[in-house]
Amino acid sequence: MEGKVARASSEKRWTFQRICVFCGSKPGSKSIFSDATVALGKQLVERNIDLVYGGGSKGLMGLISKTVLDGGRHVLGIIPKALVPYEITGKTIGDIKIVSSMHERKSEMAKRADAFIALPGGYGTMEELLEMITWSQLGIHGKPVGLLNVDGYFNSLNELFDKGVEEGFIVDSERHIVVSADTAEELMKKMEEYAPVHDAVTSKRSWEEE
Repeated sequence: MEGKVARASSEKRWTFQRICVFCGSKPGSKSIFSDATVALGKQLVERNIDLVYGGGSKGLMGLISKTVLDGGRHVLGIIPKALVPYEITGKTIGDIKIVSSMHERKSEMAKRADAFIALPGGYGTMEELLEMITWSQLGIHGKPVGLLNVDGYFNSLNELFDKGVEEGFIVDSERHIVVSADTAEELMKKMEEYAPVHDAVTSKRSWEEE
C-alpha cells in the first residue's frame, strides 16, 4: 500500500532550522555562480537557518559555508575521510564530521537537515540531489528539495524531468517534488510554501523497520 508523504498543512508554512546545500567544490566559470552562492548564504542567515554541507573549503562549498558562518549561524560539514585531502585546504569552516563513506555522508545530511538545496555543481552534486528526490518519491522523507537555477544551469535537468513525465517514467505528481527558482529569495519562499502532492511508494516507518 502506498504511503502518504508527510506535508505541511495548507495554512502552515515550513520553518527550517537547518538546510543542507549541495554544491560544487569548484567555483565554476562565471562570477554569477559565486554571487548566487553568497546570496543563498545571506538568505539562510536572514532566516536564522543553520547550514549542513559537504565539508569542503574550496569552490562554492567553501563560499556558502563561510558566508553562513560569518553571518553568525552554525555550520556543519560532513565529508568522507577519503576526500579530506582533496576538498579541505587550510583552516576548516565550522564544525566538521568525518565519515567513512559517501553513503554515510548522505545519510547524515538527510537526518540533520529539514530541507535540501542544490546549487550548481558537478557529478557529486547531481548524485546527491537525485538521491534526495528519489528518497522523497519512495517515502523515506517528505522534506522540500530545491534547485537554485543560477543562469539557467539546471534548465536541461528540468527538461529531462519533464521528458520523464512525457514518456511515462515519472508520475506527474512526483514531478512536483522538485522546487526550482532563479534567485535565492524566490527559492526560499517557494520551499517555505512547499506541500507534496505525490503518494510515496511506501511509508517512512517501513524504511526504518529492521
